Amino acid sequence: MINRRKMLQRSAALGLAAAGGFALPRKSFAAVDDARPANSSRQSAAIANPLIPPAQGSIPVAFLISDGAVVIDFAGPWEVFQDVSLPSRADAPFNLYTVGENEKPIQASSGLKIVPDYTIANAPAPKVIVIPAQSPASEQTKEWIRHATKTTDVTMSVCSGAFILASTGLLSGKSATTYHGSYVRLAMQYPDVDVKRGVRFVENGNLASSGGLSCGIDLALRVVERYFGSDVAKKTAFTMEYQGEGWMHPDSNTAYAQSFMQSVEHPVCPVCGMDPSMSLKSEYQGKTYYFCTAPHKQNFDAAPERYITG
Repeated sequence: MINRRKMLQRSAALGLAAAGGFALPRKSFAAVDDARPANSSRQSAAIANPLIPPAQGSIPVAFLISDGAVVIDFAGPWEVFQDVSLPSRADAPFNLYTVGENEKPIQASSGLKIVPDYTIANAPAPKVIVIPAQSPASEQTKEWIRHATKTTDVTMSVCSGAFILASTGLLSGKSATTYHGSYVRLAMQYPDVDVKRGVRFVENGNLASSGGLSCGIDLALRVVERYFGSDVAKKTAFTMEYQGEGWMHPDSNTAYAQSFMQSVEHPVCPVCGMDPSMSLKSEYQGKTYYFCTAPHKQNFDAAPERYITG
């Protein structure tokens, strides 16, 4: 039975052959077929903050999940890592597995049920951790993140998974980003974190954080680039039929760089900038503010001046 990796390789080859005159330049994929180590100077010279993959074996990647985990936040990076193909290596480049606080099935966004492969008590030591948006982490899970991050190459959050990473204290004094609707909340909840607006992802040593949803794909491709070079990352994106180039241009999220301003014609939730429910509103200094959720209204009512000035 053909596995998914071989199927993708075969499909890509057949697709390029059938395309006739349409094909990416052979030069773009030169590194993929190169028998030399992926971290050779030819590949890594132009890559900032390169990572060194193991000479043998796969890179273990732990996806930390709990109830409410947003599917694209972890499924997007999962697809990236599983689609990396290196013919010169006998083993798959990445070994992927899910980690939960316990053995109970978790219910991800829209009801998707997942049984974690491991728990925080028995998970293999990861070299990469992916933390998607999900329920707040327990103290035990936070401690697992802190301990595991001591030996990771990358511990990355996706979307509002940044709140979990920040809650461990690992982001203290560092920069990070999150979903654009959570910039203000992250900055207010963790004032010792320098929240960056309008970026696809931010890197700090072995810590990284991405913007919302699809930004996780870009950060994962960036991790692939750091390990195996830009040619491998480009080929992976091509295999996925992913045309986004944010992994090469992290500052390309400028559409979200500015705060969304409320107007009479277009009210927005002052907490997150999203479209509000007209039934949730508060009066402050002669103006009416509308909110998308009751918790956001409660946050605003507790300290409105922070959201107006922030």
